[in-house]
Amino acid sequence: MWFEEAVIYQIYPLGLCGAPLKNEASVMDISENEEHRILKVLDWVKHIKELGATCVLFNPVFESDAHGYDTRDYNRIDRRLGTNEDFKRVCDEIHAAGMKVMLDGVFNHAGRGFFAFEDVREKKWDSPYKDWFHISFDGNTNYNDGFWYESWEGCNELVKLNLGNPAVKEYLFNAVKGWVRDYDIDALRLDVAYCLDRNFLSELRHFCDGLKDDFVLMGETLHGDYNQWMNDSACHSVTNYECYKGIYSSFNSSNMHEIAYSLNRQFGNEQWCVYRGKHLLSFVDNHDVTRIASILEDKNNLFAVYGLLFGMPGVPSVYYGSEWGVTGEKKDGDNALRPAIDKPESTELTEWISRLAAARRESMALCYGSYRNILIMPKQLIFERKCETERVLVAINADSSTYHADFDAQSGTAVDLITGKKHDFGGGSDLEPYSCVFWKTEFHG
Repeated sequence: MWFEEAVIYQIYPLGLCGAPLKNEASVMDISENEEHRILKVLDWVKHIKELGATCVLFNPVFESDAHGYDTRDYNRIDRRLGTNEDFKRVCDEIHAAGMKVMLDGVFNHAGRGFFAFEDVREKKWDSPYKDWFHISFDGNTNYNDGFWYESWEGCNELVKLNLGNPAVKEYLFNAVKGWVRDYDIDALRLDVAYCLDRNFLSELRHFCDGLKDDFVLMGETLHGDYNQWMNDSACHSVTNYECYKGIYSSFNSSNMHEIAYSLNRQFGNEQWCVYRGKHLLSFVDNHDVTRIASILEDKNNLFAVYGLLFGMPGVPSVYYGSEWGVTGEKKDGDNALRPAIDKPESTELTEWISRLAAARRESMALCYGSYRNILIMPKQLIFERKCETERVLVAINADSSTYHADFDAQSGTAVDLITGKKHDFGGGSDLEPYSCVFWKTEFHG
């Protein structure tokens, strides 16, 4: 499946394109305040391709009340971004560049401006859509609609959908079918997949399997056993928040044992390791968390952090702007994490990430290989990625000084897949300050 060898580039389009924070236009007038901001992404396609990405993940693009996760209409592009035709043009350009398109599927809840909920607010118990939600006419909420409804985690602007209702499923499945028809999308990110009704998730998987060859479902998960949402009856992949935390925390606390433990627990060779052979989405930041350039205490380690991201098991994802060190902190609100950016930049870090992506693309071991820890020190980590045809040693030095590593490389020489430099393991190996190497060793099967 293409996803297993993919590099994801994540865009939050309402932010990148500088859309107003709230959709002030009336729900009925679809032409009011219509803009064509989404076409701005056309200026990013070349940059994304050169960075080494193979798939563009768009966070919500459909008509919503404010931030995109409060959907009004699953069948039209948000008027603050443009028209359906505009977005088709963007998707066509991405596909023409040889990349895939993944859309954010927000199926757990809708916005208060969603047509069905608007009908319930108007007609109450006489609405044919009252069973599309979890409603009690014996209660109320802070919006004083005259009824209570279940929402997502108490956020009443996000109205929970009744995913057990056949009419709701039909509406959502038809929307997905339309996205494939109109934009030829290749995958879905499932927002708060951990909240989705398991039967709904299973039916969605079956539906999408028959919709398009190699169509991928990637679910947002936070805690617990990810296998609950990642199996043959659910998502192909999920977000790896465990290792997201482990990456920055290991660098900040000078404790590589943390990320080494998590990676081995998830992907190691022991029978108890939980996600062997699976391809979780790996990331160092996204639209919901503090940017890596802000949370990382020693910014010199940005290069090594991305080296770890591309060397560890999983499908690496880069969040727009972070490839050249854009900052933003969660404490300042979500909008600080989702800025408008006029055009992409090229720096030493973007060039480094491009080389990492190229190295991963050419390496079966980095895409599919097993995981084994070789050397773990407070500021250094060396691990092995190995498949039937190739063996790569990923070596990280998070220190400001050169580190001399003595270990059994089980090989005499290697070549660094990132730089092409040859390496001799005789006499030990020096790891340069703030560095990462991908040593492809002599292979003996």
